[in-house]
Formats: sequence, C-alpha cells, structure tokens
Amino acid sequence: MTNDSTPNATVETINGFHLVINALKLNDIDTIFALPGIPITDLTRMAQGEGMRVISFRHEQHAGNAAAAAGFLTQKPGICLTVSAPGFLNGLTALSNATVNCFPMILISGSSEREIVDLQQGDYEEMDQLAIAKPLCKAAFRVLHAQDIGVGIARAIRAALSGRPGGVYLDLPAKLFSQTMERLEGLSSLIKVVDPAPRQIPAPDSVTRALDLLKDAKRPLIILGKGAAYAQADAAIRELVEKSGVPYLPMSMAKGLLPDTHALSASAARSFVLAEADVVMLVGARLNWLLSHGKGKTWGAPNQKQFIQIDIEPKEIDSNVAIAAPLIGDIGSCVDALVAGMGSNWAHPPADWTTAIIQRKEKNLTKMAATLALNPVPMNFHSALAVVRTIVTDRPDIILVNEGANTLDFTRSIVDMYQPRKRLDVGTWGIMGIGMGFAVAAAVTTNKPVLAIEGDSAFGFSGMEVETICRYNLPVCVVVFNNNGVYGGMDVNKSGGADVAPTVFVKGARYDKIIEAFGGVGVHATTPQELNKAIVEALNSGRPTLINAVIDESAGTESGRITQLNPQTIAKNI
Repeated sequence: MTNDSTPNATVETINGFHLVINALKLNDIDTIFALPGIPITDLTRMAQGEGMRVISFRHEQHAGNAAAAAGFLTQKPGICLTVSAPGFLNGLTALSNATVNCFPMILISGSSEREIVDLQQGDYEEMDQLAIAKPLCKAAFRVLHAQDIGVGIARAIRAALSGRPGGVYLDLPAKLFSQTMERLEGLSSLIKVVDPAPRQIPAPDSVTRALDLLKDAKRPLIILGKGAAYAQADAAIRELVEKSGVPYLPMSMAKGLLPDTHALSASAARSFVLAEADVVMLVGARLNWLLSHGKGKTWGAPNQKQFIQIDIEPKEIDSNVAIAAPLIGDIGSCVDALVAGMGSNWAHPPADWTTAIIQRKEKNLTKMAATLALNPVPMNFHSALAVVRTIVTDRPDIILVNEGANTLDFTRSIVDMYQPRKRLDVGTWGIMGIGMGFAVAAAVTTNKPVLAIEGDSAFGFSGMEVETICRYNLPVCVVVFNNNGVYGGMDVNKSGGADVAPTVFVKGARYDKIIEAFGGVGVHATTPQELNKAIVEALNSGRPTLINAVIDESAGTESGRITQLNPQTIAKNI
C-alpha cells in the first residue's frame, strides 16, 4: 500500500496554460482571435491542440476587431489574445471601440511580472497594462496565481455580458502560465458562469407611462439601434412595430431587424420623420452624434418632442435631452412588456402621419431609382452599389461588412437588408479599419458568405489581413471601391510641389493583385456588369476574392455626410 506522501507517489498536475484553456472551454468559448508571440505563443498552440479554433492575425487591432464582432454576433464575449506592451496597445484600440459600441469582448494579454513593473526595472516590454486599460474598458482584472484563473475568467465573462455589454481586459503575467497545481484541485477551481446576463424586468409603472405617451402621440416614431439587434429579440420587436403600427427607423446595424422594404420602414424618409415626429421611442439606440444628440435642426422645432427610451443602463437616460418615459431593463423584457400592455385593441397612429411618410418615401425612392438606373463611365458609387443592392436582395443571408466615408454612407442608404445582424459597420465611433477583422469574425462565427464593401482608404487600415482570409480559406469577397484617394483622387498640392496631396493615393492602383499573392482570386472590374459577375462568382465559389472596383475619382465628397464635423466647414459657418 502506497501513501501519497511518500517520495514515490506521483501527483498529476496542471499548469496555467491549461487552466486558462479549460476555463474558456468550460464557458462554451471555442474560438480565440490572436497574434502569437512572447509570452502567449504556447497558449495558442495548446489551445488549438485542445480543440479550440485559433485564428491568427497579422496585427492585434484586427484580431481585436474580430473578437468584438464575434461578441456582437454570438452574445458570447469574443476573445482576443495578444502579447505584452505594444501588442496589448494595438488590441486596446479594438477593446475601447467594443466598449463604446457595447460589444462583449475580452482582451487577454501577457505581461511583465509585477515586481519588475512596479520597480520599473526595465523588463522586456515592461508596461503597467492594467492601469492603462482601466479607463478605456468596462472592467479590468489581473490574475497572479494559478488557483485564481477560474475566478479571473469568470469575472471577465460576467463583466463583459452583464448589464450593458462591453470590453474587459484580463492581464496574465508570463510567470502565471508556468505555475502548476494539483490537477483535480485546479479543475475544481474553474467556474462555469451561470446566467451572466440576467433579464432585467422594467418597472410596471414605467411601462404604463411609456404606453400612455405612445398612445396619445399624433406622429410617433420608433428608432431601432444596434442594441436592439444585439438583443436577438427579433420576433418581439417585429410584434411591437406591427401591433403598434408605428413607423420605424433603423440605425445602420439595426437594418434587417425588419426588412428595409417593410411597409412601416421610414428609412427612405429619415429626415422627414426625425423632424416631424412628436413622440420618439428609442429601442437600443442612444441620442449621440449619430442622431444629432436629439436636438438641433435635424429634429425640427425645439421642445416639440417627447422621448421614450429603452435602455439597460440608467445613466444613459437624460444624457442629451429630457426623457419623458424611461424604461430601464433588457430590450427583450421591455418590448415584451410593452406588447402585453397594448392589449388587443391598440389604435394605430393617425392616417395623415403614415400617409405623409409613404408619400415622402415614394418620392425619395423614385428619385433614387432614377439615379441607380444610370450607367456612367467610369462607375460611380450609385451604379456600383446598384449591383450590390440586387445581389443582397437575391442573397439575404449574406453578411455585409461596410466601411469608408462615401462608401459607408452610400451603401447604408442604397443597399436594403432583410435579415437581422447581417450588416456590420463602423459603429458609434465611426472609425475606419474594422473591415477585415469584422469580415473574418463574420465568416468564422456564422459560416455564411461575407461581402465586405470597402472604401480604398478604409481598406488600407487592415488590407494585409486578406492573407488571413486566404490562410483560413474563408468565404469572404472584398470589394474595394477605388477612387484613388481619401474621399476621391482629385485633390492637388496647393504649394505646387512634387508631392501629391495628402488625400491622394497611387493612381490606378491594382488592389486585386494583393490577394493573388496569397492564393486568392483577384478581379479588376470597371463596369457594373464586370462587378456583378465577379461578386456572384465569389459568393458561389466561397473562395477568398478581392475585387478592385474602379470608381470615378471625382464621385466622392469631403468626409461623406459628416462634412459638418470638419474644422474648415465649421469655420465657414461661424
């Protein structure tokens, strides 16, 4: 009989690497977006060896963007794994953007040891990463001991998902990975997070208040934000709109919650309904700069509107204007409560309001149809996007990724969406560079074809990730709208010098050649017919494809539709 305390006894152990992997797998997280390097290279190898999918990128920011998009699409925190210091800082941009957009994401970074960092002794990539991350994300934690790995990951998951979702930073110093503990004790220290995003039921009186306000409205409007898309309360939201009869306006990433062609969609009359509505219900949307902060000429006569706002975060209420009827709770519970409170005899809005919207929509859609029917040479944004519009109508399951200035604005208004969470774009900050990371995440998490419509400037931020797309053979078709520069290629050097203007790129660049270097399909398209053929073939084949779509270099406008934010424009108006 052998006593476990004798020198001959063997005790099976587990190290920090495997505790991290097991903690993630225990919580149904099966994918990591990463860029290997010291001290996390072995973690990526071991995770893959343990059956997790590890998608390795060429730059941490794009791995982070992929994790953020995965969080939005799956309601599970996307995991981005980076090296220390510079790699951490690269990932931090994506983490901050995820937090602003309310996407659940966890940035896990290796780091230097605390005793060296605190004494500033000059370790390899030494940086107090936790202190830097804290003000830029929803929560930040550091794990120093192997027995706390389960707690650290559980807290990160719960913080990322609970209440208003967001980004969380988890700091794992290098020495943590090599720490060992008895295997059964280590596995028992891991935590399966239970109900990380519990329902938050709105107070009954707040529901009554909102319904009373909506019932008395003469010109009501519902605005759907990307929070409504994230909530995956699709059937309930559709019932709210159709039962109430209230016209709705989807923000860009909420497009498709109901088809953009739905009779109650007011997208084609956006300016009209924002200015004329008397009661506005915000569902997962915030009155930030994208909605002119709820005031100003966009919203018509001052003090003539009342707002109902559904949000899980009480601090969001009254952030820009007074909210007459706040509903605090998760979107699904709030919408369910509103629908139940309407009963069976809810009166639809006055016919003069809905008729006026229909008339304005028909006028605007007729005007757009005439523009889309034109076939200028070279292509402009309208003629190129007419092709994309038709393809998405025929293939509503496609996930559309979209960024740029003019490319974003025109695509958002021209291309209709028919299914929820099929449009991913620059979001609240309006930043460029999300394209390839979002495209990779969409393909990996959904197994659906992805069509990324990119401005040539926006593509430049993450273009090297086409190698990642090819390496994993993802069904992604990238279309670069090439108009030779930022906004366009017509700017000139005002000094008359030899350098081109800061906004001008190499004329006639062949972006399609980039993907060919990695075994993908490159296509040069100069007409709508060529563009249509190339996209259809890419979607049918599932092969990584990049289409260089040549656009008239004079077709763009300065800053797209946010020219009013430019200092030069502001100065002219003072």
